[in-house]
Amino acid sequence: MEKLDSIIFYNIDKAIRTYRNYAQRQLKANGFNITIDQWLIIKAILENPGITQNEIGDLVFKDNASITRIIDLMVKSEYVTRKPHSEDRRKTHLEVTDSGIKIIKDVQNLIENNRETALKGISKNEMEIMNSALITIAKNCLNPKK
Repeated sequence: MEKLDSIIFYNIDKAIRTYRNYAQRQLKANGFNITIDQWLIIKAILENPGITQNEIGDLVFKDNASITRIIDLMVKSEYVTRKPHSEDRRKTHLEVTDSGIKIIKDVQNLIENNRETALKGISKNEMEIMNSALITIAKNCLNPKK
C-alpha cells in the first residue's frame, strides 16, 4: 500500500495548504487586515469588471455561501461595495473601493516575498515543467477522456 507522502495529489494539496497558512501568517505579522481569500476576490473583481459572485466562486474555488460571507466582510471593511444590478435583481454589482485598491498595492511586495520564499531552490525550468504538469492535470480532470 502506498504511503501518503508518495501520492502526488496529497503533496500538491499539502504544498498549497502550507503556503496559504504561511502567507496568511505573514499578512497578519505585517499588520495587514486582509485574508488570502479576500485578496483573491479583490484581484478577481479588479481583473474581471462586472464579474458575478458565482463566477468569482468558480475562479477562486469557493462555494457561493463562502463567497457571500467573504464579500459581506469586505463590504464591512470597506474594500468592496455591493450595489443592486441595474437589470437583474438577483445579481449585484461589485466594485473595489479606493481602500481595496490600496490594500492590494500595499501587500504586493509581501506577496512577492512569500512566493520567493516558497519557491526557493526551484529552477525556472522546474517551474515551467511543474506549471505545465499542473495545467495538464486540471485539463484532464475537466475533460476526462478514457
